[in-house]
Amino acid sequence: MDSLITAAARALAAGDPLAALKRVALRDDPPALALRGIAMAQLGDLARARELLRKAGRAFGGKEAAARARCAVAEAEIALVSRDLGGSTQPLSVARATLAARGDHANAAHAGTLVARRLLLIGRLDEAERVLEELDLTVLPPASQASYWLVAAGIAMRRIRAGAARAMLERAQHAASEAAIPALTAEVERVSRTLAAPAARLIARDGERMLGLDDIEALIGSDSLVIDAYRNLVRAGTTVVPLAGRPVLFALVRALAEAWPADVSREMLLARAFGARQADESHRARLRVEIGRLRKVLGLLADVRATTRGFVLEPHGGRTIAVLAPPHEGDHAEVLALLADGEAWSSSALALALDVSARTAQRALQALADEGKIESFGRGRACRWLTRQVPGFPTSLLLPAPLAIR
Repeated sequence: MDSLITAAARALAAGDPLAALKRVALRDDPPALALRGIAMAQLGDLARARELLRKAGRAFGGKEAAARARCAVAEAEIALVSRDLGGSTQPLSVARATLAARGDHANAAHAGTLVARRLLLIGRLDEAERVLEELDLTVLPPASQASYWLVAAGIAMRRIRAGAARAMLERAQHAASEAAIPALTAEVERVSRTLAAPAARLIARDGERMLGLDDIEALIGSDSLVIDAYRNLVRAGTTVVPLAGRPVLFALVRALAEAWPADVSREMLLARAFGARQADESHRARLRVEIGRLRKVLGLLADVRATTRGFVLEPHGGRTIAVLAPPHEGDHAEVLALLADGEAWSSSALALALDVSARTAQRALQALADEGKIESFGRGRACRWLTRQVPGFPTSLLLPAPLAIR
């Protein structure tokens, strides 16, 4: 490898893309194309970066499989940054295996962190954690170590483990300081601010207040009867009653919990659960049926007692009741939470992350655009959506993860 290529590679590793371009900007040999692509990615021109990396990958000869694999890893990282999550993960897997087989353990492990980052973005936390556990952290350079700990912190935040998340962010900060790359240090600081931001709204009999991740963790670990509007479940201690697939029952129990210790009128319950503006006897009959179902699923956690004007929720064991709700609610709040990370998302990536159909994601995006909350650029497959950070709005790292039901 000639001296200019070596100097450009060192400049990129130090986070100085302009210095790298000064050395290879006029060269079209495969190593120079690859380095130019990485430099353009660091400068934010992702389309040009991807084009250069693909050109470099094609230009490397058949005996340069490791070099082609490194180009594939760099291209996969660009796809993550541009939130192009709908493509096949096979090229990255093949590149990772190729690098490991040829002894490039640092880049193979870096490819593993990219796999974990993608899994985190689409909410597959168990798989992301398994990928991290398989990686040898000691072979990673400081910049990649910082990325590793950022993914680990993101998993902890999604699982509402504030202490673990804070410890991992401290490790990420240490690695970023060692790497001395300003953009990486800024990314760690951004995630740290996310950890400190309000993550939920507590609705209890003494009023409403915002909660941080530490407060949420303490509430979930308490003996209170918690109606979790993030995951649509009811829990007390280690007992969890999932109601994600039963929206009517969850609407009823939330309405009762928000009014506790007072009761809720039948008319209000009908409006909350069924959207009925004018109730008739068929609505009242359906309400009685659903209240009976709610009593059954709550089991030993609470009872629903009839009153003169409606129903009241009575927790067993002297427990208090709290409703845990997102800081902001409304139509398409989860889409806004994902877009609040400041990156430009494609509709297919949003559909994958939210586990909905592409058409559902497109309708949500169009509705938010009509309200002036988001905007798009590009056309067709290149169309991307973004929004400005909403103060107090949870980012994707604070979206809830599925709970293990014990």
